[in-house]
Amino acid sequence: MLTDIWEVAPFVLSEKPAGTKSFPTGHYLVPDTNALLNGMDLFEQTSGFYDVIILQTVLEELRNRSLPLYNRVIGLTKSEDKHFYVFFNDFRLETYIVREQGETINDRNDRAVRRAVSWYGDHLQQSIKSSKRPKQCPAIIMLSDDKDNLRKAKSERLSACSLSEYVSGLEDADRLLDMINASRQGQESRDKIAEQLYPDYFSLSNMMTGIRGGTLHQGIFNVSPYNYLEGSVHVPAFDKSLLVLGRENSNRAVSGDVVVVEVLPKPQWKAPSTKIIEEETLNKNENAEADEGEVEAVVTEQERRALQEEVKRTQGKSIEGRPQPTARVVGVIRRNWRQYVGHVDSSSSTAATQGRKQQTVFLIPMDKRIPKIRLRTRQADELLGKRVLVTIDSWDQESRYPVGHFVRSLGDLESKGAETEALLLEYDVQYRPFPRGVLDCLPEEGHGWKVPPSLDDPGWKGRRDLRDLLVCSIDPVGCQDIDDALHARPLPNGNYEVGVHIADVSHFVKPNNAMDSEASMRGTTVYLVDKRIDMLPMLLGTDLCSLKSYVERYAFSTIWEITKDAEIVNSSFTKSVIRSREAFSYEQAQLRIDDKSQKDDLTQGMRTLLMLSKKLRKRRMDAGALNLASPEVRVQTESETSDPVDVKTKELLDTNSLVEEFMLLANISVAGKIYKSFPQTALLRRHAAPPKSNFEELASQLKVKRGLNLRTESSKAVADSLDKCVDSKEPFFNTLVRIMATRCMMSAEYFCSGTQSYPDFRHYGLASEIYTHFTSPIRRYADLVAHRQLAAAIEYEQLDIGLHSKPKLEEVCKNINVRHRNAQMAGRASIEYYVGQALKGRVIDEEGFVMKVFSNGFVVFVPRFGIDGLIRLRDLSTPEPESVFDAEQYVLRIKGSVKLEVELFQKVTVRIRDVLEEGTGKRKIKMELIR
Repeated sequence: MLTDIWEVAPFVLSEKPAGTKSFPTGHYLVPDTNALLNGMDLFEQTSGFYDVIILQTVLEELRNRSLPLYNRVIGLTKSEDKHFYVFFNDFRLETYIVREQGETINDRNDRAVRRAVSWYGDHLQQSIKSSKRPKQCPAIIMLSDDKDNLRKAKSERLSACSLSEYVSGLEDADRLLDMINASRQGQESRDKIAEQLYPDYFSLSNMMTGIRGGTLHQGIFNVSPYNYLEGSVHVPAFDKSLLVLGRENSNRAVSGDVVVVEVLPKPQWKAPSTKIIEEETLNKNENAEADEGEVEAVVTEQERRALQEEVKRTQGKSIEGRPQPTARVVGVIRRNWRQYVGHVDSSSSTAATQGRKQQTVFLIPMDKRIPKIRLRTRQADELLGKRVLVTIDSWDQESRYPVGHFVRSLGDLESKGAETEALLLEYDVQYRPFPRGVLDCLPEEGHGWKVPPSLDDPGWKGRRDLRDLLVCSIDPVGCQDIDDALHARPLPNGNYEVGVHIADVSHFVKPNNAMDSEASMRGTTVYLVDKRIDMLPMLLGTDLCSLKSYVERYAFSTIWEITKDAEIVNSSFTKSVIRSREAFSYEQAQLRIDDKSQKDDLTQGMRTLLMLSKKLRKRRMDAGALNLASPEVRVQTESETSDPVDVKTKELLDTNSLVEEFMLLANISVAGKIYKSFPQTALLRRHAAPPKSNFEELASQLKVKRGLNLRTESSKAVADSLDKCVDSKEPFFNTLVRIMATRCMMSAEYFCSGTQSYPDFRHYGLASEIYTHFTSPIRRYADLVAHRQLAAAIEYEQLDIGLHSKPKLEEVCKNINVRHRNAQMAGRASIEYYVGQALKGRVIDEEGFVMKVFSNGFVVFVPRFGIDGLIRLRDLSTPEPESVFDAEQYVLRIKGSVKLEVELFQKVTVRIRDVLEEGTGKRKIKMELIR
C-alpha cells in the first residue's frame, strides 16, 4: 500500500486496520472538513477512530475555518497510537482536480475528497493484487455530515456515511453519539420554529463602520458573579464599564466573548445591581425540551419580575448619585467558547421513564457566569451525579440557551480526581503527560548529569566560577523547584557585594525545539493544594536546574555593589556556576538569622541581606509602591492520602520580604538591561494605573462609614491613604481595606516593549519605571525569554531570530498573560475546594467582616480561612424576611421575625459548615449569621 510514498515517509496506517459490524474486513476513514468540524471530540477518543487519512484539501480548509481544531488534528497526526496520516492529494496527479467554471470552492473541495477516496480504494485493490498474498481489502470510508456530498458519493459507488451512521455501528455507540456537534442535529427541529427570541446581529461591515465612527464600541463581555442577568463591557470611550442588563440586551453573548455594543439612550441608563439574582433559584425545574415543540420566551416571568423590582429600587441613582451607561450587544466579534465542566440538572432529566432514548437535558456549568447548556443525550441516567465535560456548539436566535454536546464524564461529583480534573479543565491548564518529543530533548545522562569538572569543557565557556561564594536559597517548606539563591559579603571599601543567582534554564531549553514549544504553550507551572502541574519536565524542574544545596549548578547571576544605605553602585550580569550551601525554608532562615549564637559567614551574609532588604523596601514604599493584601491560607493535608485536615493562615516573616526585595531588584535591573539592548522587543511586565472610577465605590464606602479619605491621584497617594485607614478597636480593618483595594486594581501584564510608549512601561503597584520577570525560569516562560534576551545583551550567545520579531513576542505575551491568570484562578479554586473538604462534617463559629451589602443579602469575609461567603436573606428565615436597603449608607435593615441591621465593615460572628451547592455541584462553605 502506498509503497511509492512510504519510501520517503514512515509507515503510519495499520496494515490490518480494525473492523466494525458494517465493515468486518477492516477500514480506513477519510473525513471531510464537515465531519471534523462536527465530530472532533470523536476523533480524539481512544475507543475508536484509528487509521484516519487526513487529506491536504481538508486540512487546509479546516485551518481557514477553525485554527484550534486544525491544531488538534495536527496533534493527532503526531500521535503514535492513533495512526492519522496526512495525504497530500493536491500534490498527486491522480487525485489533483481543477475547479470547474461556476463551481464553488466548497463543491470543488467536496469533489476533491471524493476523488481521493475513489483513488485510494482502487489503489488498495491493486496493491493487494500485486502482493500475491491472499488478503481481504480494507474499505475506504468517507465520513461527512454534508447531505449533498454523501448523496454524490453514493451515486459514485463510494462507501460513505454520516458521523451518526458510522458511530451507530460501534461499541459504546450511545456515549459516542452524544459527542457529535449538536448544532446540526437541532437544525431540522429549529427550522419548524421560525419565531426569533433574540435580535439579529449587525453585519460585520456595519459593526466595523460603527466602531470607526464611535457609535458602536468593542470590548469583552463579563457577567457579574452575583447577578447572572447583569453583564458589563469595558470600552475606552467611557470611564465606567457599560452595563448590559437582561437576556435580550446580552443577546446570546457568553462571558468572555469579544462583543460589539450600542449605548442605549440616556433615559435608560441605570445603576449597578444591588440585588443577588441567581439562575438556579430563579429558573428551577425548567423544561429542557421546550425548544423541541413549543416556542419559549427569551425572558422567564421570574426573570422579568426580578429585573423590574431591581429597576424600581435603583432607577436613576448609583452610589455616586448618577446613573451608569447601559448598552445592548449587537454582534459578536469572537466567541471565546471553550470546553465547560458542570453537572446534569436532575430536574431536567426523565431518565427513569425514558431509558436509553435520546432526550434533552440541561447542564449546569461550575462557573455561575455561564448560562445553562442544552444537551441531547442517550445516557442521561449514567450522567446524573457525575462531573461532565461539554462543548457549546451554537446559540441560535430561536433558543433561550446555548446548545452543546457531551465530551466525556470526569467521574463522580465530589470525588477528588473528578474535582481536580474539573478545575484544571475549567482554567485550561495543560496537564497531559509530556510527550515523547519533549522528553527526547532532555540530557541523555538523566539524573546523572553534572557540571563538567574541567574548566576547559565547552559548558564553562563564558561562565564565571562562583562556587566559592556562600550562596543559599530561601523558599517555602518542601520546595523542590528552587529557582533562586542569594549571597552577600562585605567588600574592602565598606560596601557589600550582593548576588541573586537564578537557575540557568535556558542552557537546557533551546529555542524552537519540542520542549521549548511545550513550555511556551503551558506558560507557567500551576500550583494546586495537592499537586504541581509543571511547565518543564521534572528532571529539569526539580533536579538539573533546581539550585539544590551542596550540588554544583549552572546559574545566571546578577551581582551588585551596594552601599550600607542600599544604594546601587554598579551591577553586572554573568552566566555562572554556583554551589549552594543551604536550602532553607523561610522559617529555618528566620530562626538562623535570629539565633545570636550563629556567627558564621553564611548567617552573617543572610543578616546583611535582611538589613539591606529593609532599606530597599522603605525606599520603594517612599516612592509610592503599594502594600496591598490578598487572603492567603495554607491547607494542611494528610501526607499519604493528601486529604485535607486543617486550614491555617499563612504567616509572613522578615525572610519572605528579604527574598521578595532582592527578586524585585534583580527583575528591575534585568529589565533595564534588556530594554537598552532590545528597545523594540524586550519582554517586560507592566501594571497600568487603575482608572479613578475603579476606586469610587471604595472611596465612598470609607468616607461614609469611617470618615476616611482615599486619595487616588497616584500610587503614592493611594499608599499613604491606605496607611491611614485604621480602626483602633479593630486591627484587621486595615487589612480588610487593603484586600478590597487590591480588587480595584488592574491586572499586571507581559508586553513587548515596542508596543507601548516608555511612560506606559510603569509598574503601578511596585512604583517602578520598568520591570520584567527574570527570577523564576523553572516555572514561568516569560522568565526564560528574559534569560535568552539577557544572554544576548551580555554577548554570551546570539539571540534567536524569533525573539527579534515583535509580532511573535506579542503572541507569546498574549498566551502567557492568559496562562498566568488561569494558573492563579486554578490555584485559588483548588484552595476553595480543599477548604470545603477540610470542613466536611464540621461546624465552626468564626469572626468575619461584612465587605459587601446587597438589598437581599451580604458578603462576609472570614480571615481565618481567607474566604468570603454570601449570606442571603432567605437563609435567615422562611419565608424570606422583608428588608430596607439604604444604598447611600450601606446598611441593610431586616424586619419581621428576624430584626437585624447589617452594615458594611461590621464585625460579625458566623457559623460555618460545609454544604453541597445545588447550582454548581461543588462542596462549599455555607455561612450562617450568629450575631
